[in-house]
Amino acid sequence: MISHPIVSIRHVTKAFGANLAVSNASLSLAPGRVHALMGENGAGKSTLMKILAGVHRPDEGAITLNGRPVSFQTPKQALDAGISTVFQELSLLPNLSIRENMFLGKERTGRFGTLDRAAMDREAGAALAELGLPLDPRVQVSDLTIAERQFVEIAHGIKADADVFILDEPTAALNAADVAVLNRQIRKLRSEGKAVVYISHRMEEVFDICDDVTVMKDGQVVATQALCDLTPEKLIALMVGRELSDLFPQRARSTGAARLICEDLKIGPESAPIRFELHSGEIVGLAGLEGQGQHEVVRSFIGQHEAHSGTLRVGDAAFTLPLAESDGVRLLQSAGAGFVPEDRKEEGLLLNASIRDNIGISLQAARPACSVLAKLKGVVSETMARLTVKAASPAIAVGTLSGGNQQKVLLGRYLASDLDVLIVEEPTRGVDIGAKAEIYKILRDLADGGKAILVLSRETIELIGLCDRLLVIHAERIVQEMAGAEATEHAILEAALTS
Repeated sequence: MISHPIVSIRHVTKAFGANLAVSNASLSLAPGRVHALMGENGAGKSTLMKILAGVHRPDEGAITLNGRPVSFQTPKQALDAGISTVFQELSLLPNLSIRENMFLGKERTGRFGTLDRAAMDREAGAALAELGLPLDPRVQVSDLTIAERQFVEIAHGIKADADVFILDEPTAALNAADVAVLNRQIRKLRSEGKAVVYISHRMEEVFDICDDVTVMKDGQVVATQALCDLTPEKLIALMVGRELSDLFPQRARSTGAARLICEDLKIGPESAPIRFELHSGEIVGLAGLEGQGQHEVVRSFIGQHEAHSGTLRVGDAAFTLPLAESDGVRLLQSAGAGFVPEDRKEEGLLLNASIRDNIGISLQAARPACSVLAKLKGVVSETMARLTVKAASPAIAVGTLSGGNQQKVLLGRYLASDLDVLIVEEPTRGVDIGAKAEIYKILRDLADGGKAILVLSRETIELIGLCDRLLVIHAERIVQEMAGAEATEHAILEAALTS
């Protein structure tokens, strides 16, 4: 298909024990092209790229780089040969500075062998500046936001003078403005003749930035096509055998009493007051342009944003805002509401703990310190079955699961607690199309069972397809309410821009 590829992967196979992760896969990467690599979690995408990046060695097959056979034993060998990778899982060391992370193992030295920190600061600063990131290279990584850490990872990769760039879910933690900055950099790399591999579950981004797409399923390549020959519906059908409209379950048949009432919430001293209700049986989404106050609204409910004033009613309990951050989550749960954070790894899950412990922790927390919850094993097993968590045992560490299964475990914690209200940030962040459909069904089943669900998502299509009502927020106030069945991306954007 491509006459002069930079990279040619031919008939590569890789197994881990009895698990065949990649089977007879072939892929070519051309200069000046952005190549999307898509498929459900477990399809083999990351494994194939880790083989190219020197993390794994193939059992069979061959790789050529600029026409020459290569066999990388380490990621450093791949990087030295011109292949730079930003993996989905952040690899930065939080106890080191940005500069120390970016030059780890490649420190600059002066005439007498001493570290040239000034030179490293200049180079790191220049790489960050290319992405419009005004960060001090001396800042410790642990002090950065998740989005800033992701950008540092990307800047680290771009700093390398490579021919091939592999970006594995690079925008999972980025807002719309940050994505635009990243896309400008990717287009720059393309114009310089670089080959870029772009792994993402976000359809809009793939069609916006990519030229070609390869779809993998069950470790095999099922199709490679130019994106101009595809639509999102056709691409999804290649991946999972279903159309885009089939991802979302039916909307609410009926709603009941108000489960959550937010009254006179002022995000800041100059903000207009916000009021809305959340009823049993419905899913309500907060929509609008990024950074207009949606995040602050939901974080006010747990005390992680210090609201200026307001009242929150959950069931029979009433709370005066602002809440103390140390008490917010506990108070919310005591009233029958759960908060599912966007960053499941940092804020939601105990990655080294078992599935059983992660699901059961909220149940245990609600009981006296010396009490042992009876029948915990049965509750966890029932929850895993209900959410179709794919794991051999409840004793498996959550950190070993796929992103979609991790998200199910986090939702399972609140399902097991039988809470009346669920507030969910980015319910499908970093999960594949198949897992998204499963999570949408879980949320709808909870609503149909009488729960009330509030959703915050950066994906407008997700909000439109999933939610019964949308509250469009602009400048820290609700500017319009619309039914999910009648909402369109154009209508939401118009409301956000013209209010």
